[in-house]
Amino acid sequence: MPVEPASSPRHEEVVPFLAGDGRALNLIHVHAEQEAPKGPVVLVHGAGVRANIFRAPVRQTLVDALIDDGYDVWLENWRASIDVEPSEWTLDQAAVHDHPAAIRTIVRETGHDTVKAIIHCQGSTSFAMSAVAGLLPQVPLIITNAVSLHPVVSHAAELKLKFAVPPVARLTEYLDPQWSFGAPTLTAKALNLLVRAIHHECDNLVCRWSSFTYGVGFPVLWRHENLNPETHEWLQHEFAKVPLTFFLQMGQCVRAGHLLPVEDFPSLDEDLAEREPQTDARWVFLAGAENHCFLPESQRRSFEHLERFRPGYHSLHVVPDYGHLDMFMGQDASRDVFPLILAELDKPV
Repeated sequence: MPVEPASSPRHEEVVPFLAGDGRALNLIHVHAEQEAPKGPVVLVHGAGVRANIFRAPVRQTLVDALIDDGYDVWLENWRASIDVEPSEWTLDQAAVHDHPAAIRTIVRETGHDTVKAIIHCQGSTSFAMSAVAGLLPQVPLIITNAVSLHPVVSHAAELKLKFAVPPVARLTEYLDPQWSFGAPTLTAKALNLLVRAIHHECDNLVCRWSSFTYGVGFPVLWRHENLNPETHEWLQHEFAKVPLTFFLQMGQCVRAGHLLPVEDFPSLDEDLAEREPQTDARWVFLAGAENHCFLPESQRRSFEHLERFRPGYHSLHVVPDYGHLDMFMGQDASRDVFPLILAELDKPV
């Protein structure tokens, strides 16, 4: 199916900003020619990808849908982005240093006092940590996909985090799906052989590597039937380095049943995912019913947790026949998922 152009011309610019620790990051500002009456919304990607992950070659991307609905769109490249200098980051660093600085930059650049947020995967967990710690007072609405405060994975994935990640972390600092095109070390070569041996779900090696990297499944991050051929080809350039520091932290969080800070930032208390959140934001939890990266139970637990403090204020949507990233890049996501997002965005806050 050919990809149709956006309904009106798009303009984009890269707006650099410095994280709280001085790391160079950026925002991609995408907007139409006319003024956006509904104000700014920030999109926050997951681990080992980049802001561009929200712009797959489909008929209508989420960025297009937001602009057509009157929003000013900002795509955040935080420290997990493959478009910035790689580092052995943690969720704590992003929560304290990246997301507050990004939101302050958008507020300064737009002149708006508030910014709505759509957050995904580890962009979601780190942004959620920041929000419940009270570091994002300018964000009145948070739409989170896949996982937020309570990561739940399959039993097989939990065993992988517990028993496979620590020894691999002693051999390499990163996992990188781009090793499909050339493994630079003996460890990378060995892992490449392992991926080729156990993953046969398609002929796209980066697709297979992404499943090996992010969980247990064939595949993990999407349902193949939800992707058009152009997207399946495109995604092989959208995944690269993920540090083992992240997987080690996520292993601790999964075992605890909720997010756990692993560094000594005074603003991130150990019980931040269990206590009353230090934010008035309304939360919308999205989950693909067929997500094999983080089970839908992840979002149900976070929804129920926040509902204890403000009953009837938040929302939960479990979308049938969708997985993890196909919620955004699926060929029919504009029909099945985006209307839910737009409806929640358009509710008064």
